[in-house]
Amino acid sequence: MPHEFLFLETHVAVRQHCRCSEGEPMRTLRIGAGAGFADDRIDPAVDLAERGRLDYLVFECLAERSIAVAQRDRLQDPRAGYNEWLEERMRAVLEPARRNGTRIVTNMGAANPEEAAHHTVRIAHELGLHGLTVAVVTGDDVLHHVRSDDYELLERPGRASELGDSILSANAYLGAEGICDALKEGADVVITGRVADPSLFLAPILQEFEWRHDEWDLLARGTAAGHLLECAAQVTGGYFADPGRKDVPRLEALGFPIAEVGSDGSLTITKLPGTGGMVSTQTVAEQLLYEVHDPSRYVTPDVVADFSDATLTQTAPDRVQVEGIKGTARPTSLKVSVGYRDSYIGEGQISYSGLNALARARKAIDILRHRMDVIGLADNEATYDLMGIDSVRRGPTDQHFAEPAEVRVRLAVRTATLEDARRAGREVTALWLNGPAGGGGAWRSAEEDIGIVSVLIPRDKPESHVEVLRVP
Repeated sequence: MPHEFLFLETHVAVRQHCRCSEGEPMRTLRIGAGAGFADDRIDPAVDLAERGRLDYLVFECLAERSIAVAQRDRLQDPRAGYNEWLEERMRAVLEPARRNGTRIVTNMGAANPEEAAHHTVRIAHELGLHGLTVAVVTGDDVLHHVRSDDYELLERPGRASELGDSILSANAYLGAEGICDALKEGADVVITGRVADPSLFLAPILQEFEWRHDEWDLLARGTAAGHLLECAAQVTGGYFADPGRKDVPRLEALGFPIAEVGSDGSLTITKLPGTGGMVSTQTVAEQLLYEVHDPSRYVTPDVVADFSDATLTQTAPDRVQVEGIKGTARPTSLKVSVGYRDSYIGEGQISYSGLNALARARKAIDILRHRMDVIGLADNEATYDLMGIDSVRRGPTDQHFAEPAEVRVRLAVRTATLEDARRAGREVTALWLNGPAGGGGAWRSAEEDIGIVSVLIPRDKPESHVEVLRVP
């Protein structure tokens, strides 16, 4: 299907369902993205909390394997397992958010949302935010179901039982319902574990506008808002920028996006004035298609959204109106990410520079291949990279490029034991004195690798639970 429809400067009326009384202005929510991944910047979120005039500020901080890694951390320390930046973020935004009437929703709870909520209460108490309410939404942990019901794996042949005791975690992608329940309880801050990314944004819209959970077109429009905001600065030009081809102003000071959502599902994406970046039909189009395999069937726990007739209109600088989104009934099953202890990765890197650097780097690779045979790791899965030459583009390299001024060698080996992983990395640092001349900046590491597979479970298996805490 051609993607050109996303760039049409047309205006399609989709205001079929307005909850306003006749003659009254339509109500609009302002929802800001405070983070698009675990390590995202914090200062743009503070800017939104201070002057964004937001109803909601949403922090989306979980990637596919985040909870499995967090669960491993929690097994070592029962008070760990939530996002490492939670304290810094909450200390930065809680006071301005409360002062400005902005509620916060986040999945920074990861594998330990209960402890994340209790820690947030402690922070709020220290800040003097007495009476602030923090809700924790749980129920995404379905490890007992996956172990007892033995579901089929999606990515490869086999069943969950074949992973045995290596399974660390199994978390279902919940929808908006639990967050809606928490907001109904009056929570100022809602902390969750695994919730589908767009659902974090859809929940406040559902709750505020009292949309029914079967109004599929409306839910699809709210989901589109969430999908466009979930990666934060990607839609304001961060992931879009390509100097000289797609220039974006002031990337060093990107503003995070805001969605203005009407009670009829109308949607405009914008950002704060004075911030870096841009909101254009092109930036919005790229994010709309991001991680979407089939634009006509974007499956979420809440609705199956159809983006295939979407139209984007630049209504003003840094303001794009999104229309034409439709939806159909939500799926009968939920996706579950299953994390398991897969293997260990031993890695090492070393640099060569100056005259004949490339030849010396290639000689280092030859030595490493031989050394893997000597230490008994030649049959292990391994990558041998010349960073800057072939670490991204695999296969034979173009011999017509200019001789590089410097090259960095990288070896990564998958092993069954931590000790073997350490031995593989040591062979790289050994090149300092045992390899070609002039090696420098040698570095090695060895760590456990967490694998991820997926299963589908009936949507009635997970049971959301909401607990509300109040700051004394």
